[in-house]
Amino acid sequence: MKKIILATGNLGKVRELSAMLNGHYSVVSQKEMLVEEVPETGSSFIENALIKARNAASQTGLPAIADDSGLEVNALGGEPGIYSARYAGEGASDEENLNKILINMEHHDNRRAHFCCAMVFVKSAEDSNPIIVERRWKGEILREPIGSNGFGYDPIFYLKELDCSSAQLEPEVKNKISHRGLALNDLLKELIDVG
Repeated sequence: MKKIILATGNLGKVRELSAMLNGHYSVVSQKEMLVEEVPETGSSFIENALIKARNAASQTGLPAIADDSGLEVNALGGEPGIYSARYAGEGASDEENLNKILINMEHHDNRRAHFCCAMVFVKSAEDSNPIIVERRWKGEILREPIGSNGFGYDPIFYLKELDCSSAQLEPEVKNKISHRGLALNDLLKELIDVG
């Protein structure tokens, strides 16, 4: 089985992506390979994903998959967007980021939001033809957290068609329908096509 490096230090993402890639690739996280992270200086999810993938491939010599994802809230003009992981400041916890959204959304009736995930695959750090996919997952922002599965903003992301929060979904279900699940599924199809 081919080995591939997952360019993320987020353990929640490592768990999700490893489960989805199981049987296709042997996944190692960049933490295991002691990859030094680089600043995410891109102005979009795609740019940040490419920065992370090229960095991991450069330091390990392995093909790399990276994603950059975040929550975009309509009433907040698309915030937190690419700053989702540090919305409440550098080193902020999931809970602090989530609470900042709830406070900023207190007086808004328009609760529409979506998660966005850009996922890229590079064969090497110099790969001039990376595979890039970007997918969205629509929902609404709840007024208080519900559920204990998932991570990040999952407890306040409400899915109308399922009448639950993302954090109430079983991991197998979430992996099929989420922004990251859809992006990885499409990326895998492309990877299998290119061999």
